[in-house]
Amino acid sequence: MAGLRIAVAQMDTVVGDIPGNSQKIVSWIQRAKAEVADVICFPELALTGYPPEDLLLKPDFIQSNLEALDRIAAAVNGITALVGFVDREDDIYNAACVLHQGRRVATYRKHFLPTYGVFDEDRYFQPGREGLVLTMGAVRVGVSICEDLWYPIGPIRAGALHGNAEVLVNLSSSPYAMGKRAFKERMFATRATDNAVFVVDVNRVGGQDELVFDGQSLVLSPGGEVLARGKAFQEQLLVCDLEVSPLLRARLADPRRRKDKLFDSGQTVAVRSVQLSERRDTTKRLQLAANISQPLSLEEEVLEALRLGVRAYVSNNGFRELVIGLSGGVDSALTAVIAAQALGAEAVIGVSMPSAITSAASREDALQLARNLGIRFMEIPMAAIHETYLTTLAETFRGKAPDVTEENLQSRIRGNLLMALSNKFNWLVLTTGNKSEVSVGYCTLYGDTAGGFAVLKDVPKTLVYRLAQHVNSSCGRPIIPEQILSRPPTAELRAGQLDTDSLPPYEILDPILQAYVEEEMGVEEIARMGFEKEIVRDVIRKVDRNEYKRRQSPPGIKITPRAFGKERRLPITNRYRVE
Repeated sequence: MAGLRIAVAQMDTVVGDIPGNSQKIVSWIQRAKAEVADVICFPELALTGYPPEDLLLKPDFIQSNLEALDRIAAAVNGITALVGFVDREDDIYNAACVLHQGRRVATYRKHFLPTYGVFDEDRYFQPGREGLVLTMGAVRVGVSICEDLWYPIGPIRAGALHGNAEVLVNLSSSPYAMGKRAFKERMFATRATDNAVFVVDVNRVGGQDELVFDGQSLVLSPGGEVLARGKAFQEQLLVCDLEVSPLLRARLADPRRRKDKLFDSGQTVAVRSVQLSERRDTTKRLQLAANISQPLSLEEEVLEALRLGVRAYVSNNGFRELVIGLSGGVDSALTAVIAAQALGAEAVIGVSMPSAITSAASREDALQLARNLGIRFMEIPMAAIHETYLTTLAETFRGKAPDVTEENLQSRIRGNLLMALSNKFNWLVLTTGNKSEVSVGYCTLYGDTAGGFAVLKDVPKTLVYRLAQHVNSSCGRPIIPEQILSRPPTAELRAGQLDTDSLPPYEILDPILQAYVEEEMGVEEIARMGFEKEIVRDVIRKVDRNEYKRRQSPPGIKITPRAFGKERRLPITNRYRVE
């Protein structure tokens, strides 16, 4: 029987930490050798971290990555390693290097360079032109990188048809979004069945600024069945045995392959074949148990993404402690829960900053939340500061009726106090605004937008409530006080204020925002979904005129298919209006 034991290194990398990433790669290679694996594959750009962005414009950065690759190669013996790195020749390439017997033996360069959503690879890389198939004993292994597997044509097709690859290894750094796992599994299963190959997709985990990577690496049979699935949001060495001998019988019985070769006789992608001589002693192998991690529920998946995003951003940027303004509302409550679960309660400080408007219920709920979580809690009253502001501005504002200006002063005072704590104690301020508020500008610039990281920036308000309820049900007790979940949402900047004074109910607002922001629908299309046309127009106007606020807000974790920031990028100065 022709077989291959493959190790999938679902690892976390840090952008720019070439020495640290190198050490991890060598460590994982040793772990794979202990499992008697034939080959270990690493994520896309594992050596440099993904995405390195304009670090790629620094020649010294490219050179450092090449020198590190040679040092890693020297440590590779008794196993083959596929490592994502930046290749350089006449230009630079997003590439995978084949390391074997202490040296570099082959390189594959990514063909399809994505320039959509959060991706901008055409800005940096030259596309590859050649496919690569490795012969390892009696098994032929094709190599591709991330986006290459998303296309039915190109290097994967050429490798299967003309290089006779039986296994396709795909190196990925594919960012997380809700619903993406199931979509990728269906697509990759189609690639497996159409090409009659095993598909092995290794995906990184970890966080990089706004992006979170969920792992959930895959091994699929030629029939599209899941043979192995990596854990969500956790590092893991996934080891799987592939028996490829039955593939020949399946291919002989399938006439489609012959026709495909006939009509692809022009072979638009040349395929390089490389023979690797060394084989492992398989008599030392122990039988492997099936390793298929079960997918998480939507709520737990999103919470894990947010926890990982916070943990990665804090640790990778040198912070140790977090401070959060606790208003007694659901957004700050959920943010505090995520922070405490990500870093531990001892690393989180909750601050209540009541004004003359703040209700006793809000103050009590903020304190109870802090007690439930076991985080440090402090109260800094700001009513006197607000009065000082009003007195100072009274002469300047003479003749002007009070309006949102005076209300927003409270939010800006709170932002000022939190930033003072941040400066004094080196605490990172987490802002608490959600995607619904950020979309329509229902936030105060230099007030509740002041901070270093926006945990809920891409989480719609209705999903905030779902996540909060999931937290309570999964913990078996109300970590978030029930009164927070039942009380109507309010910014509490004036007496009796409710969010619905300024916005439609979130059950109406969120679907409109999804249709406009994520799906680019117009007024008429959204109205046909059952919404009043004037409400739709008003929401869209609010979204369009608040780009300047979003551009000045802190980075936040992407969890929807289209997030503000790196993904949805519109000009601030813009006279186009959707009618």
